[in-house]
Amino acid sequence: MRRHVSLVGQIFAILLLTLTMEFAVGVFLNERANHLSLQDDEARRLAEHLVIARKLLTEHPADERHALSLQLTTDRYDIHWAPSSPPPPALAPGLERMRRQIVNWEPTLEQSGLWLRLASPGRVSEINGGLRLADGSWLYFGMRHSGGKWTFAIGRMGLALIPVLALLIVGGIMIRRTLAPLRDLTRATERIGLSDEVIVEEGGSNDVRNLIRAFNAMQKRIHRLITERTETLAAVGHDMRTPLARLRLRLENLPDNEAREAIEGDLTEMGEMIDSLLAFLGGEKNGEPAVRTDLAVLAATVVDAFQDQGRQVDYVGPDHLEMEVRSLTLRRAVVNLVENALHYGSRARVTLERRDREVLIRVDDDGPGIPRDKLDEVLKPFTRLDEARQRNTRGLGLGLAIVARAVELEGGQLTLANRPEGGLRAEICLHLPAEAQKR
Repeated sequence: MRRHVSLVGQIFAILLLTLTMEFAVGVFLNERANHLSLQDDEARRLAEHLVIARKLLTEHPADERHALSLQLTTDRYDIHWAPSSPPPPALAPGLERMRRQIVNWEPTLEQSGLWLRLASPGRVSEINGGLRLADGSWLYFGMRHSGGKWTFAIGRMGLALIPVLALLIVGGIMIRRTLAPLRDLTRATERIGLSDEVIVEEGGSNDVRNLIRAFNAMQKRIHRLITERTETLAAVGHDMRTPLARLRLRLENLPDNEAREAIEGDLTEMGEMIDSLLAFLGGEKNGEPAVRTDLAVLAATVVDAFQDQGRQVDYVGPDHLEMEVRSLTLRRAVVNLVENALHYGSRARVTLERRDREVLIRVDDDGPGIPRDKLDEVLKPFTRLDEARQRNTRGLGLGLAIVARAVELEGGQLTLANRPEGGLRAEICLHLPAEAQKR
């Protein structure tokens, strides 16, 4: 699963990348400039070494000069002698300053045809050069790369990184404190409409304060609308049940038993429609807390209630399985699934199963199932598969929508699938908390 970086992490990463790039480019340019420019003391040492090597090679015969050049080679400088030499290469513009520094320390080298060039890749020397001796032979030299400059540069970079890291840490702490009101706002947004108002304390920059102020005002309007609608629904439900109750009393005086039974069925259906509508529209402000509930007992109790009505419903699962849920809401969801199964089939089976990280509640029936392209559609409110609204169709199409909302409130998933052997399977998947997974 892809994990998203928080806003604090993104800002911190941007700061880190920006400072690191600025620091690296600055160090690179500085070291590159120093790489092409000898310091005065380095130029002086090279000039002195070349003067001594030229003097000694000039004083010795040609057959001894090769061995003598090896003795003049040090860890810092390479010295070679050759009786002749091709024409010196053109001097690179970046090396002209080096040559002037060397000649300034030893002006006599000016008349020796001194030349310099950058070493080819792969050679141990950084800079190569040559000068002509009095007899026309040539002295070649190279400045051996000892790594001291880069070692010093790395150490200098490490010391310079300390204040950069300190600034990053301080900046990260300040950014985190600045964005703390946004985290409070995020937590409040997740709870809006599900509980009492969560007023977020205004803080942070002016933009953040304005955002929090607008959120608090919006939250008050939403809760006021939900409260007004819930109270209106309760009043309407009460007012509608009153005439229904009077109609039931008047049915007792009807002499025609057949007509009385038909009207009684219509009144029962109207009552169920009112109950389902109130359950769906009034469920947005669900104040029921999550409590530790034995899901096995809950499922078995639902099954027993249907069996007492003479319906064919079975339970398969453990005797006990505890979990923190909203018991009344979840019980209504299981009841709706069983009622839906018995409406389209002749029998139902409720199965409770625990896996490593989840609890599954399955309700299987032996009905006709649902067309594959309608499996997601039936979870929407007021959806009914039989668009003709035949007489044997009951309810408003809210049963599965109520189940889906109840499961979503528990942080689970509801899935519908047609069974290979026939019928429909409705499965509720509830995720166990981390501490419960270890039990």
